[in-house]
Parts: sequence; structure tokens; C-alpha cells
Amino acid sequence: MSTIRITKQFNFETGHALYGYDGKCKNVHGHSYKLSVTVSGKPIADKTNVKFGMVIDFGDLKKIVNEEIVDVFDHATVFNKNTPHVELAKELIDRGHHVILVDYQPTSEMMVIDFAEKIKNRLPKNIKLHSIKLKETDSSFAEWYASEN
Repeated sequence: MSTIRITKQFNFETGHALYGYDGKCKNVHGHSYKLSVTVSGKPIADKTNVKFGMVIDFGDLKKIVNEEIVDVFDHATVFNKNTPHVELAKELIDRGHHVILVDYQPTSEMMVIDFAEKIKNRLPKNIKLHSIKLKETDSSFAEWYASEN
């Protein structure tokens, strides 16, 4: 049976700030992120399986990505916990805001690395994460490919 790639797309809104950056993105701002997750595997050949012909049920992939990424990052503000932004984060948390502290600079590049690990850890053993594309604007995005990592 052939190996097939399938892709599911997701949208979420997230704020962030890049501590120490020399441009506008040092300020707290947000993006309407578009995330594409591509996995690969062989379609299920067992005709008695309710998921016969599927690599993975799109609903199962959606559940994984929503639980690990979308539901966590949507309408949150992300800061690097190893910067003075932690003080701002504490103030926002005290005021009831959803803040995520990460141990990396929250750029699209670093976020796709984080997302890839989270998704890979949840996929069934017979399914491989092929790639992730994270668009922060219509013309700016980061990509992660398993073949390069």
C-alpha cells in the first residue's frame, strides 16, 4: 500500500512579544495564526475497520492538535519565561489573562519546533509527522520538516 500524506489546517489567535528584538515585534502584539499539520502513513487496509482507507481520521488528528496547540495557545499571550517579560506576565495573570511562559523566544520558528514535539508525542506509532507550516501573516511563515530534523 502506498504511503499517503494528509493535511489538516487550524486557526488561532495569539499574542506575544520578542524580548530584546530591535524592531516593532518587541512590543506586545498578536497574530491570526494559520497552522497546517501534515502527517504520513499507509491507509488502513482492513476492510472490517471503520476507518478503512484512512491514514488517520481527520477528527483524530484534529483532537490531537486542538488539545496540544489550538486550545492552549488560542487567545493567550506568550512570553519567554527567561526574560523580564515574566513581570508583565505575572501582572496579566493576576488580572485574569491567559498567559503562556515558554523557555524559548516565541517566534514562529521556535513555535513550530515546540509544536512538532507536542504533536509527534501524541501520534499513533504508524503515523509520522511530515511537516508543519505556521503562518503568522499572509506573507510570513515558518516550516518544519521531519526529513530535515
